[in-house]
Amino acid sequence: MDFVRPPKLVTVNAKPEPIQIDVHRTAVVVVDMQNAFVSKGGMFDSFGWDISGAAGVIEANKTLLEAARSAGARIVFLKMSYDPDLSNSGGPESPNWHKELGMVMMRSRPEYSGKFVTCGTWDEEVCAQLEPQPEDVLVRKQRYSGFQGTNLDMILKTHNIKYCLYTGVATNVCVATTLYDGFFLGYWPILVTDAVNNSGPSYNQDSTFWNVELNYGWLATTSDLANALAGS
Repeated sequence: MDFVRPPKLVTVNAKPEPIQIDVHRTAVVVVDMQNAFVSKGGMFDSFGWDISGAAGVIEANKTLLEAARSAGARIVFLKMSYDPDLSNSGGPESPNWHKELGMVMMRSRPEYSGKFVTCGTWDEEVCAQLEPQPEDVLVRKQRYSGFQGTNLDMILKTHNIKYCLYTGVATNVCVATTLYDGFFLGYWPILVTDAVNNSGPSYNQDSTFWNVELNYGWLATTSDLANALAGS
């Protein structure tokens, strides 16, 4: 595999200003676009959470992934995925045990224990509309941030990645915490505003956009990125 490739520079129409990226050093980091959170019959849907915004986010991700693959960018899928015995959950002494939504929901309804966000279940799989390709990377995580307790940083460094395009759910939880941790590790973040969906009130999404644009990175739409990638 060619881990270090010649530069392929494009300029993205982003906020607060355009940003030049090297496509060959770019990864689309797709956060938790799995059945649990975006599909009928998944964990959110089963517990009555509104997933009506998922369809548009799935379509935006499809468009971006097609453009990114054609241009030669890397694709990395993250998914929330506990071991069946919950040995990687942190246990009752961990705040993750008490606050992570999958853990909370499975404890509140014991009949669902081991059926949601658990390795080997349909619920933890990436939704069928975004089926990962053989060349894509899948990373299981057990915390909101994709960098905590995983080999994501090692994978990105192995592929010489500098720029990360973040999509997925939820904007204000797993997407944001992954983006922030990536920022601290030196990755240049672009949040794809129409390819993410928030958890809770709409102001959660607005505040995340504001925070990223001002303090952590850049905002761009799927169209902005697809146009830039097509010109590469």
